[in-house]
Amino acid sequence: MKNLFSVEGKVAIVTGGSRGIGEMIAEGLVTHGARVYVCARKAEACDATAARLSEMGECISLPADLSSADGISALVEQISDREERLDILVNNAGTTWGAPLEEFPVEAFDKVMNLNMTAVFDLTRQCLPLLRASASAPDPARVVVVSSAEGISTSSQTNFPYGASKAGVIHLAKHLAKTLAPEHITVNCIAPGPFESKMMAFLLDDPKTRDAIAASIPLQRIGEPEDVAGAAIYLCSRAGAYVTGHTLAVEGGLLLGSD
Repeated sequence: MKNLFSVEGKVAIVTGGSRGIGEMIAEGLVTHGARVYVCARKAEACDATAARLSEMGECISLPADLSSADGISALVEQISDREERLDILVNNAGTTWGAPLEEFPVEAFDKVMNLNMTAVFDLTRQCLPLLRASASAPDPARVVVVSSAEGISTSSQTNFPYGASKAGVIHLAKHLAKTLAPEHITVNCIAPGPFESKMMAFLLDDPKTRDAIAASIPLQRIGEPEDVAGAAIYLCSRAGAYVTGHTLAVEGGLLLGSD
């Protein structure tokens, strides 16, 4: 029981790891002893985050554009050149788009669905040889997909493909979990509520809106980095080794609804 939540010595990839939820998860894994590769489309931001996290542990920058099949293949090739196994794959990279329903461009809908769902499938598929090299019955390889509370409920925002894609990856994770369980690879989702991120900045940067959002959450606050990092560490440690195909909502009770 002493090392129940340890990720010491594990090798991890965190996509979209240069900021927001991805950076929070990456920091949690790094500070608890994992060797973490952070991936992001913008090389400068990716390098800066890796440099900061390297002061706490081992973190390597691997810039990659996961919106294309070539970009995904290039990332897998880079990690395969560096590592013989992969213990943890955190599929966090994502995007959103908002526009009135009548004006919503189908190209934008496709862009969101491609990065938020198709890329998750393709990267997981291409990482299977590395995940299989790590997997064992007592200590499975782990795939964690970052969904959203909006993938479980609906939003008042006009970001139609975002919620649809986040609901889609929840079902995709279940399907992958069932398929990969015999190979000792677990697949689970984390569904965050409001956290500090570029995606939430348009709401949280306004003090009145921020206060209103916090007041709508039963636990009366915005999520902290430790909240989502702790969820990831649980799923990736011995504590979560017997959990697969599930979605852990980290949203302070938001999905319970208001009075």
